[in-house]
Amino acid sequence: MKISLTKPQLKVSSSKSRFRVLISGRRFGKTYLAVTEMMKYACQPNRRIWYVAPTFKMAKEIVWGTLKEMLNQFNWIEDINETTMTITIRQSNSTISLKGADNYDALRGSGIDFLILDEFADIDKRTWYEVLRASVSDTHSRDKSSGHVLFCGTPKGYGNWSYELYLKGKQDHDWESFQFTTIQGGMVTPEEIEQAKQDIDIRTFRQEFEGTFENYAGAVYYNFHPVDNVVKPREIDWSKPLHLGIDFNIDPMSCCVAQIEKEKVYFIDEIVIYGSNTDELVQEIRDRYGSKAQIIAYPDPASRQRKTSAGGRTDLSILQNAGFKVKVKHKHPAIRDRVNAVNSRLKDSNGYRHIFICNNLKVLIKGLTRQTYKENTNIPDKEDGTDHMNDALGYMIDYLKPLTTQARFNAPTRWTMK
Repeated sequence: MKISLTKPQLKVSSSKSRFRVLISGRRFGKTYLAVTEMMKYACQPNRRIWYVAPTFKMAKEIVWGTLKEMLNQFNWIEDINETTMTITIRQSNSTISLKGADNYDALRGSGIDFLILDEFADIDKRTWYEVLRASVSDTHSRDKSSGHVLFCGTPKGYGNWSYELYLKGKQDHDWESFQFTTIQGGMVTPEEIEQAKQDIDIRTFRQEFEGTFENYAGAVYYNFHPVDNVVKPREIDWSKPLHLGIDFNIDPMSCCVAQIEKEKVYFIDEIVIYGSNTDELVQEIRDRYGSKAQIIAYPDPASRQRKTSAGGRTDLSILQNAGFKVKVKHKHPAIRDRVNAVNSRLKDSNGYRHIFICNNLKVLIKGLTRQTYKENTNIPDKEDGTDHMNDALGYMIDYLKPLTTQARFNAPTRWTMK
C-alpha cells in the first residue's frame, strides 16, 4: 500500500507549525490525512499519540477501522487493545490511542507527543484549554519535536471556539490555519456538489461543503464579517481627532476609539475597565493619548443624568470638564434604530462597507460576532456580557449616521457618507 496525499492534504502535512488548524468541507479526506499524520509521528521511537473525537463512539466510527487497515498494510501492529482502542507500533514502540471528549476530565494525565482533535467544533473547548493544552506542554518542554497538535473539522459559525483557533492560525507564528472546500478534497464529484446545493439551504451548503464560517441564526450584527470588516492594526494619525464611543457601566466601563477617513471609520483601540467610573475612564484616555489629543466623545445618552455618587456631577459634565467635545442625543434612540444604523454601515445596500475594526480589538470583534437576539424576540441578548462594547460603538454610529437622516457630514469631525 502506498500513501499518497492530495495537494491540499500535503500542504497541511508539510507545515512546520506546531499547531495546525484545518477547516474543511465534508468528505475532504481529513480522516485519511489524520491517519497518515498519526503514522508519521508513530515512526519515531516511544511516541504517545492521541486521536480525540467528540465521543468515544465517534472516534471508533470515524477512524478506528481505517487506522487498523492502514497499519496492517505496513505490518506495523505489535499489539492491539480493542477495548481501549490502543495500538502499539512494532519497532518504534510508539502507541496510538483513540479517545472521546465527552468526559474530558478523564483525559488528564501524562504528556502527549502528538494530538489530533477531530470535529473539534463539537468538542467542549475546556477539553483543550483546561486539560489537553497542559499535556502537550509537558512533552514540548522536553523535546521541541513533540507536543504538536492538529485540529480538524467543519466550521460551526463565528461564535464557536473553532473560529477563535482558526484566527489564531492567521496571527500567531506558532500556529497555521488552512481552509478547503469539499471539491478541493477530490473525493466528491462536481455533480454531487451541485445536487447538494439544490437540496439544502445556502447557509448550510456554505458551511458543510465550502467550509466557511457562517453567522449565528438571529445574529444582531448580521452584516459584520470578520474578514471583510477587519483590518490590520493602524497607527494613530495625530492630525485628526479621536472619536470615542462610550458605554457607562461599572463592570465594565467600555470605550471604543476610532478615526475617520472620508467615508470610512476605523476602530483602532478599545478600553475596558472593570469596577470603574467616568473619572477613571477620562484618566485612562489621557494616559493613552496625551492631554493634547483632540477627543470627540459619543456617550450613552444616559450621561445627562445626575450622578449623586460623583458629587452631583453627571457623566456628561465630567467628559466636558476634561476638555472633550461631547456629542450626545437628548434621549436614547430605539434599540432597533441604533442596531440598524450599525448594520447599514457594516455593509450598506450597495455592498459597500464603511466600518473597519483592527484585528487586535478582541472585545469589540467578539461582541459583534456573538451577540444574538433572545429567542423569539427582537431584543438583543445581554446575558453573556458581549453587549457593552457593541453599545459604545452604536452610540457613535447612530449619532454620526442615523438612519433617520440623509444629512451629509464633513470629515474629520463629521463622518461623510455617500
